[in-house]
Amino acid sequence: MCDHLKQFERKRAAPVRPSGHGCQECLETGDPWVHLRLCMTCGHVGCCDDSPNRHATRHHHATSHPVIKSFEPGEDWAWCYLDEDSLDAIAAFPEESPRRHYDPPGAGAPGR
Repeated sequence: MCDHLKQFERKRAAPVRPSGHGCQECLETGDPWVHLRLCMTCGHVGCCDDSPNRHATRHHHATSHPVIKSFEPGEDWAWCYLDEDSLDAIAAFPEESPRRHYDPPGAGAPGR
């Protein structure tokens, strides 16, 4: 396991605060997303690589922040972009894992 992910094996002192309940950039443009990812450095919420805009990966390339966590209900896996390594589950605070899936703009019913 890479050093970037090792820090998430144990309980941290404070949570990462998510920037919102959806992909920041997609919300600004009204674009859709598939799943959301949380930057574990700054809290940026971006869309996954299955989404048209891939904002989580774009955020990594712009900032070099190494680790993202799934920002989907019931998922606590993490990925390190720099080392291309993953953890099936990290020690996460409740605010780092939403209780429901957040739909993109224009997706119809709120949350599922």
